[in-house]
Amino acid sequence: MARLDARSDPASAIALAGQSQGLFDAVDERRVVIVEHAEALREMDVVLGFPREAALVLVSVERLAAGRGRRGARARPAPAQPTSLVDAVDTAGGAVERIERLFPVEVGPWIEARARLHGIAMGPDAVAMLASAIGPDTERIEQEVRKLGAFAAGRAVSGADVQALVSGAIEADVFELTQAVVRRDARTAIATCERLLADGNAVQQILALLLWQFRVLLFASAMKTNADAERMAKAIRSTPGAIARATAFARRITRVDILRAYEAIYATDQVIKTGRAESDGAALMLCVLDLCGVAGADLRDMLLVEPPRRL
Repeated sequence: MARLDARSDPASAIALAGQSQGLFDAVDERRVVIVEHAEALREMDVVLGFPREAALVLVSVERLAAGRGRRGARARPAPAQPTSLVDAVDTAGGAVERIERLFPVEVGPWIEARARLHGIAMGPDAVAMLASAIGPDTERIEQEVRKLGAFAAGRAVSGADVQALVSGAIEADVFELTQAVVRRDARTAIATCERLLADGNAVQQILALLLWQFRVLLFASAMKTNADAERMAKAIRSTPGAIARATAFARRITRVDILRAYEAIYATDQVIKTGRAESDGAALMLCVLDLCGVAGADLRDMLLVEPPRRL
């Protein structure tokens, strides 16, 4: 198998790769040539004249112009020379597959595959965090993987790198916090909360995102079909992937539980704003413990007490 880049490798090198047997290739093994950034390829003859006994895989992360498409019997005759890459692939008898958005279970493997193609090592925690942060958008995955690879400069990309560089990574941590709360796993929930605070995230930001996650759970609990996910995602300005991802956890809680979570988060917000809590972080920790079902952590009782006077 050979990998080339249409931005830097000439068309002649691509053609030669399809004709040359690799030094360590098995005699009966079909030659595979992968060309990255195929949108930069201008010589359509390479595609048309590629050896039939070899496989040419053209990869482009940019949207390509649509081909002529198949027409009926009265369609105009096709031009002798294809004018676009899509037309050339179609004329050569190849197939064009457009992958714009992935299913949730495909996001992690897709990230790993793109990282391998670019020679970037990514730890499992980085892959999981990136998948949760950006979802199924393949174009953004490509951008973020390259950015992380450039930042890591040869070392393995870590979860901390994703946390620092990728917009939306905090949402992934808060989703982890929400999962722990739904499972009533107080130990994991508190550890996640401490990590979020140690990373410099504001308490009010964490509370707002936690409230948002419970809102997604509320809608996910009512989802029955993929069409419902599309409709609900538009209603709350989210994505179908986020709705689908929350569905498994939404089955573990009831609407009464979600209403109780709303009350707990609201009480925490009011306790912080009125200065009743010892500190903002302490109020957040009590809120998380309350959501996990720990007795004696209910902040709603503090709203019945007069706030302390500031001197």
